[in-house]
Amino acid sequence: MSPSPVEAVRELEARVHDLEDTARRTGQNLDAALAPLRAEVERLRAAHREPLSRWERVGLARAPGRPTALDYAERLCSDFTELHGDRAFGDDLALIGGPARWQGTPVMLLMQQKGRDTKGKIRRRFGMSNPEGYRKAIRLMDLADRFGLPVVSLIDTPGAYPGIEAEERGQAWAIAESIRRMVRLRVPAVCAVIGEGGSGGALAVGVGNRVLIQENAWYSVISPESCAAILWRDAAQAPRAAEALKLTAPDLLELGIVEEIVPEPPGGAHLDPDVAARALGEAVTRHLAELGSLDGEELRSQRAARFRSLGAFTEG
Repeated sequence: MSPSPVEAVRELEARVHDLEDTARRTGQNLDAALAPLRAEVERLRAAHREPLSRWERVGLARAPGRPTALDYAERLCSDFTELHGDRAFGDDLALIGGPARWQGTPVMLLMQQKGRDTKGKIRRRFGMSNPEGYRKAIRLMDLADRFGLPVVSLIDTPGAYPGIEAEERGQAWAIAESIRRMVRLRVPAVCAVIGEGGSGGALAVGVGNRVLIQENAWYSVISPESCAAILWRDAAQAPRAAEALKLTAPDLLELGIVEEIVPEPPGGAHLDPDVAARALGEAVTRHLAELGSLDGEELRSQRAARFRSLGAFTEG
């Protein structure tokens, strides 16, 4: 069976990404090989401008070369100083942060970092934090409150790290404490889902006054694969699960889970990270400015009311 147009584009994009990696590592000039591949990607995209399925958007959120949190920080921030450790057990490389200037505005950054290559992804556990990552986030939120720094959180994780050592060190408790601390912030908090937003691992640093999502990111209580494994005992049913979960940006905007969809360049953020960064920077800066007129108690009340209003229920 021949690949679908979307699958064909992804295969070509992966080849382009591999060649670009090789060029960076070796210093070779591979433009002659890259040019026709890039042209073919654009041709296929232009020929198949059809609505993407929810599962295809999940694929774009995981596309090779999609900008990471640090990629955005490097383009949008100055004076970033990473702070390490939770002052209890150790440091966590999947959740990083510290004070910075976001397009000139002093903020406290919280970033879930997946890694940019295979070694980096393994080192950072693909953005899945241990308890010390969430305890570090709490420490940074304490500092944000103390010094009056708005919190900017960039979310990109399939979920919290599921290893037994994480459970032994209180994973669920750390997530709950991080959620509670973020609700009580007396400074503005703007969160943006830039890739994957999986379960409590994302929500732990996602309790913002405003929650934004990039056009091809997803945000859900569970990943499609895990949902499929539970419901149908078959992870291959992930596309079916993605449709049922309604986890894409348009779904979330319609349901009132997010305030704004941040547009991406045609084909996804991985095809033009600079354009994607400009759109993200403008959106976050605008929401920070809008929240700047509220005092600490108003920010806390608005944040708590925002999350209590989510969902639907009936009383029996």
